[in-house]
Amino acid sequence: MHNWFECKVRYEKTGEDGLPKKVTEPYLVDALSFTEAEARIIKEIQPFVSGDFTVSDIKRARIAELFDNPAGDRWYRCKVYFITLDEEKGVEKKTAVTIMSQAATLSDALALLTEKMSNSLTDWEIASISETAIMDVYPYAAEAQE
Repeated sequence: MHNWFECKVRYEKTGEDGLPKKVTEPYLVDALSFTEAEARIIKEIQPFVSGDFTVSDIKRARIAELFDNPAGDRWYRCKVYFITLDEEKGVEKKTAVTIMSQAATLSDALALLTEKMSNSLTDWEIASISETAIMDVYPYAAEAQE
């Protein structure tokens, strides 16, 4: 079970016009706690940012699944309903989950989501797909011990 945290990092970046400007970029980090999420994002971002940076915000992200695609450069938030039947009441029950899909375009995100969900045993339907500002995702990887 993954615990995803959305971490916002604020730093100074050189703009297209050559002038420095302050930017805040969101990242997803798989961690056990807010403290670990902050430590992991600092470790992951440090090699890519020159100068000072701050972790301006950390919040828990309720993400059920992550479908990555190395060819994709954007992250899409997909809201999917799992449909179950409540046998006592005889009505359908929809349970919403959030799935992140990495793709180059919206249609690629839809295709990847459909492909990965095609093996699901439960009925499901797509409620929405939207592009996010997330720059990168850092899943947990156990460090090799010597």
